[in-house]
Amino acid sequence: MPDIALHLLLLLCAAAFFAGFVDAIAGGGGLITVPAMLIAGIPPLQTLGTNKVQSIFGAASATLAYARKGHVQLQEQLPTALMAVMGGAIGAALATIVPGDVLQAIMPVLLLAIAIFFAVKPNLNDLDKHRLITPFAFGLTLVPAIGFYDGVFGPGTGSFFMLGFVTLAGFGVLKATAHTKLLNFGSNLGALIVFASFGAILWKIGLLMGVCQFLGAQLGSRLAMRIGAKLIKPLLVIVCIALAVKLLADPANPLRVWIGL
Repeated sequence: MPDIALHLLLLLCAAAFFAGFVDAIAGGGGLITVPAMLIAGIPPLQTLGTNKVQSIFGAASATLAYARKGHVQLQEQLPTALMAVMGGAIGAALATIVPGDVLQAIMPVLLLAIAIFFAVKPNLNDLDKHRLITPFAFGLTLVPAIGFYDGVFGPGTGSFFMLGFVTLAGFGVLKATAHTKLLNFGSNLGALIVFASFGAILWKIGLLMGVCQFLGAQLGSRLAMRIGAKLIKPLLVIVCIALAVKLLADPANPLRVWIGL
């Protein structure tokens, strides 16, 4: 483990716990943990790899909590989760080939669009609705595509899964959240395998943060199941806006450069 001061380790643990709590409800935990690790002095590549370690703990924790209450059937969803694993692995492996500038430019716009959708869309609740795509087609197309994005870049992955489940698969908000955590686990696992093969992971820090994220995700998922869409919907909107603002706050963001801000 790198020489990190005790107060910075405590910061990382606190960030991981809060990230697990937020991520289990609305996604966006990386918005909290990635800056915290960079503040602690961890190099960017190791930050991305280590973030996958602790993120997978949070996703697994939330998935188990939702599965225990019957909101997601793990055995039935295994093939879909495997597609997310494949997408995450390919994305991480091809991260240096994909035009990162384009992703960074369009991400804030997409996140703001998702925030507006969930903010103004009427009748978003925990009841399932008519689906526009079969589960097979959903798992074969959208899931690996979003998993690929998670491996390449990452921010907003949970929001994209949520949008797909609600608009295309016809899931209610709580059910969509539960299934999103399972697919987040899959895409994180795929990317983690690739990052580990390149030695880009600080395992002790990742595992320490992982325990804290696991506990935070337990609390967040239980609260989400208790309150449902009334909690998930506004928090999802807030997280999407926060992610967009964070990306646009970087003076080097390609979108700001292109429009001259």
